[in-house]
Amino acid sequence: MPHSSDSSDSSSFSQSPPPSKQDSSDDVRKVQRREKNRIAAQKSRLRQTQKADTLHLESEDLERQNAALRREIKQLTEEMKHFTSMLSSHEPLCSILTSPPPPPEVLYATHSFHQPHISSPRFQH
Repeated sequence: MPHSSDSSDSSSFSQSPPPSKQDSSDDVRKVQRREKNRIAAQKSRLRQTQKADTLHLESEDLERQNAALRREIKQLTEEMKHFTSMLSSHEPLCSILTSPPPPPEVLYATHSFHQPHISSPRFQH
């Protein structure tokens, strides 16, 4: 049954009283808080999207670097195979490898490990 607006009815205490100044200011604060929360959530979602975009770009860059490094590894491996093959074919013919090593005094006689003071203008103070 619908409520009557008759104030003499004792069961009509569920009717809300007219809004007071306190209720009005609470409503305003509630609306402001919701608006502030909505803006904060919006900013949070924007930051999250930007972070995801940044991570995606970084991931793509790392994929490119990885591919370039894999190509370089492949090229260097091929180069190593080539040089290993060249060395293998050279070793049997190499006179340095088949002859005995010279005595150390012969190796170091032409090398001077003690350098005299360099008189170049570049090294002078």
